[in-house]
Amino acid sequence: MNPDRKAVWSALRGWLAAILVVAGCAAASAPARAASFQPLEIVTKNGVQVFSVEMATTEEEKQTGLMYRKELADGKGMLFDFSPEQEVSMWMKNTYVSLDMIFIGANGRILRIAENTEPMSTKIISSRGPARAVLEVVAGTAQKYGIRPGDRVGHPLFGSK
Repeated sequence: MNPDRKAVWSALRGWLAAILVVAGCAAASAPARAASFQPLEIVTKNGVQVFSVEMATTEEEKQTGLMYRKELADGKGMLFDFSPEQEVSMWMKNTYVSLDMIFIGANGRILRIAENTEPMSTKIISSRGPARAVLEVVAGTAQKYGIRPGDRVGHPLFGSK
């Protein structure tokens, strides 16, 4: 191969390697998406609030959650199934959007709400009691809709709706 062609091929291989590295990094940091959306209702003193939630049921979905997402629309969320009911601990590592974490017992009643969580924090956020599920929604949702501990959540996970 003549020297000019060798230089061109060497440069092309270098660019191709760089493109593959960038593409691989982008794929590795892309958020995993939960497979299905389902309706979920919360019955509050102010009325019924309806959300469209992604289900996080596999270990990978539960570990990734809403990490790497740049936004979360009002009325959307992610429901984590931690069956059987147990003490649950969450964190905000690699989560860019502040969330309200709503801890729900097996009876479908809200146990606790951790409001306005700190993005990117590794601080542990506990259910402070046995929880069957955790609903993550955009920060401010609980206050906006008057969602409180004791409110009832309607979803098949809790034998309702």
